[in-house]
Amino acid sequence: MSRICIPDYEYKERIARAAKLVAAKGLDVMVVCSTESDYANARYFSGFWPLFERAGVAIAANGDAALMVGPECIIFAKDVAKMDKIFCLREFRESADPSYPELQANTFQDVFKAIGVTGENIKIGLGSYVECTLPIFEGLKDSFPKAEIVKCNDIMVELRKIKSVNELACIQEGFRIVDKATDEVIRNLKPGVTELQMVGIAQRVIYEEGAEYEGLPMYVFSEKSTSHAISRSGYRTINKGDIVQLNLSAKVDGYSPAVGLPVVMGKLEGERRRVVDFCLQAHNWTVDNLKAGVMASDIAKQFYQMYVDNGFKDNFVYGPCHGTGMIEVEAPWMETISDYLLEPNMTFQVDTFISGDGFGVRWEKGVAITENGCKSMTDYLKKGIIELDF
Repeated sequence: MSRICIPDYEYKERIARAAKLVAAKGLDVMVVCSTESDYANARYFSGFWPLFERAGVAIAANGDAALMVGPECIIFAKDVAKMDKIFCLREFRESADPSYPELQANTFQDVFKAIGVTGENIKIGLGSYVECTLPIFEGLKDSFPKAEIVKCNDIMVELRKIKSVNELACIQEGFRIVDKATDEVIRNLKPGVTELQMVGIAQRVIYEEGAEYEGLPMYVFSEKSTSHAISRSGYRTINKGDIVQLNLSAKVDGYSPAVGLPVVMGKLEGERRRVVDFCLQAHNWTVDNLKAGVMASDIAKQFYQMYVDNGFKDNFVYGPCHGTGMIEVEAPWMETISDYLLEPNMTFQVDTFISGDGFGVRWEKGVAITENGCKSMTDYLKKGIIELDF
């Protein structure tokens, strides 16, 4: 059976679409940068995911493009990248900051000349401003002191927000794998195991099922650590009566869906059950109200109002959804100031978190927006609150 992945021709199509947007904004060239942890923008065009070092792609308004990598990744990149023009620049070196005194490196002038960008008074757009490290930014300024350098993150949001058939297939395959990993972790949950042991079980399953990596640093939290909206699993022993929060993920050709749900080591009762039940209710409300043509801010405002009306204003942490794709959390977010309409084949993680008294829970799954609603990409949360009997 053929592997589910992004075909080579789609990378070329992405560059062509990007070049048109670069030209429309009056830019001569756009540069996107990636780190090992946030690889998405460079990988979106090149298929290349750097290790230790940084990577970048330069796309000219004329449609030509090149990949830029650090000194130690150059052979790796030439073996796997989906681009023909690949350059080695010191600016993309690793954080240990080696000098490489013997290296004959390329320069930004070499890269831009190779893709048809010449002259000094050029306009350079940064398509991934946050991921552009200081050495890369200073390298651009030193190479082109007369250039105007501007942010153009909106180009990347525009390109990545609507998913292709192949992208949707990668995300869907990731959910298939995550569902299996979640089953296996729950099957092995028992008093006395540690959070990290359960993460190890999830990792085994996702690799056995064909994932290339975790889609996010997978976590299994228990009791007090469930109050962490973002954190890492530790050596804490899981005990009877604990709420255990699972958020498991699997990366398929760069696409990184996740499933999150609470599992109870016994019976969930009283105020804790009221909090968890409300969080699931808010999650389901969000899913039921997503569809093409809806203003994102309207969903977010009504979602927040649910917390207020039900007495959970102080338990609110963030809005109902965030975009998902190559990175599990990617633009656009869905917030009370989000002034965009939902469109078919936008993909979101419906990520519903609530902070309780000494604990927290999250219900999370991925959906694809359709004309009449949204398609859930996993049915796992239909199981509701899972209570294990010991």
